[in-house]
Order: sequence, then structure tokens, then C-alpha cells
Amino acid sequence: MGTYLVRRLLGLIPLLLGISLVSFIFMQLMPGGPLTLLARNSRMTPQQLHAIAHNLGLDQPWYIQYWKWLWALLHGNLGISYIQYRPVVNVIAERVPNTVQLVVAGLAIAFVIALLAGILSAVWQYSVFDHMVNAISFFGLAMPVFWFGLMLQLLFAVELGWLPSADMGSGSVGSYLAHLALPAFTLAFGTVAGWSRYVRSSMLEVIHQDYIQTAKAKGVKKPAVIFRHALKNALIPFVTVVMLDTPLYLTGAVVTETIFDWPGMGRLFFDSLNSRDYPVLMGLLVFGAVIIVVFQVLADLVYGFLDPRIRYS
Repeated sequence: MGTYLVRRLLGLIPLLLGISLVSFIFMQLMPGGPLTLLARNSRMTPQQLHAIAHNLGLDQPWYIQYWKWLWALLHGNLGISYIQYRPVVNVIAERVPNTVQLVVAGLAIAFVIALLAGILSAVWQYSVFDHMVNAISFFGLAMPVFWFGLMLQLLFAVELGWLPSADMGSGSVGSYLAHLALPAFTLAFGTVAGWSRYVRSSMLEVIHQDYIQTAKAKGVKKPAVIFRHALKNALIPFVTVVMLDTPLYLTGAVVTETIFDWPGMGRLFFDSLNSRDYPVLMGLLVFGAVIIVVFQVLADLVYGFLDPRIRYS
């Protein structure tokens, strides 16, 4: 296990370098640049713009800029934000807790609903409930996240007035939970659709195994057969899927956080993209890449832990 882990971690180094290089190149190819907003100021002279570009190193070739950025990254420095004039590490660090709170809430909702819906759909295969869950799942998979979030805002915030439409609230627990409800459910709904289908498929595969039939023949009650025997083995691949999808929550909440004005990393990425704040964008992209590849390694380890038949050597 130790050798496998070291080998995987070493293999991540060239992968992360490649991701950072490709991200940096595509960022340089974007139209406009960090000086676009300054150039719109009628009192900004070309000489002043040139001086700012020189101070920021933007007048150098892209490969020189990348090398300087990479060298600073190796020393734990992600640079200074062009817009906020603060270290990028501090800018990202203050947004991480907000995204983590939203992600944890979304994951909890998705996990509970998907687990219950998947189990009941498998147990009551081809029933009305099963067909209803399938229909909702297909709707969730095909539905654009931004549209669903806007519809929730329109229904619960505008028409009914039950929940607030945006922001994190005033600081009280009740206000915080009220503001968290809509973005968390929006983030969870699409995942529930896929996860419930996965749980249903895994359960259907397990409940037809010989040992399940043996347990039934011995007189074990049906709830015990489902939750003690079948579910334990059906959850092995499902847990791996959850581990792989978790970093996508952390890095893919751009649309949800933007719609609900949730001050997390997704909203920060959107704002930085509009303002061409390259250091913050690169910091977020590298942070997201690290989270994704680390969780992929953890998924392999968790899968091996849950299934004793798997050996890493």
C-alpha cells in the first residue's frame, strides 16, 4: 500500500505541471487582458499602461511569465491579485470555508436522497415509485443547473416568499440555513439523479446474488437482508463514485454560487474571469486540480479498504 501510494503521488507531479501549463496558455489566449479595464479609463495614458504592464511582467513572453509564476508557486507564493491587491493565497483562503459549507450541505442532501431512492427503486423494481424515480432522474440529468436554480428562486423567493434568493444571511443560524437551502438543493439535485440510478443498479446486481437468496432461505427478515447484507456490498462502488464526485462539487459550483450570490470559490472564479485577474484564476485552477487528483487517489485507497479482495502492490 505504501509503495503504491508513493508511486501515485509521484505520478501526480507531471500531471499537475501539465495542467498548470495548459491553463496558463489558454489564459494567455483569452481576448483582452488584465489591463483592459484600466485602458477604458480616459485619463490613463499609453505610457502609464506600459509602465503598469512592465511592473506586472505582462510585457514579457508567456513562457517567461509562466516560469516566474511556477518558481513563485514552488516557494508557496501564488502572486498578488490584480484587482484586490492582496496575496492570492489570502483571497482564496477566505472563500474556501463558504464553498466547503455549501458543498457539505449539497453532498448530505444528495447522499441521503439518492441512497433512499436507489434502495427503494431496487426493492420495488418496476413499481410506480421506481418509474417515478426514473423519470425524475432523467429530468435531473437533462436539466441545466442555471435554469433549475433560477426556477427555485422564482418559486420560493419571488412567488411564495418563503426563502431568500441570494447571499449568506445576516449571521444568525436561522438566516444562514434559510439562505443555504436553495443553493444547496440546486447543487444536490443533479447529483441525486445520477447517484440514485447508480445505487439502484448496484442494489439490483447484489440482491440477486446467491448469498442473498441463502439469507432469505434461512428466514432472515427482509429489512435485515436489504440493509445488513445487500446494502453493505452495494455501497462499495457507490462510495468510490461519491469520492470522485466530491472534488467536482468543490470546483464546479461556479454557476450555483453565481446565481445565488454565494461568496465562495465559484463566485470568486467568475468575478476573476470577468476582470481578467490572472493570478487568482491560476490559483483557483491549481487548487481545483490538486483537490481532484488527491481525491482520485483517496477513492482508490477507500475502494481497496472496503473491498478486501483488492490488493495494491
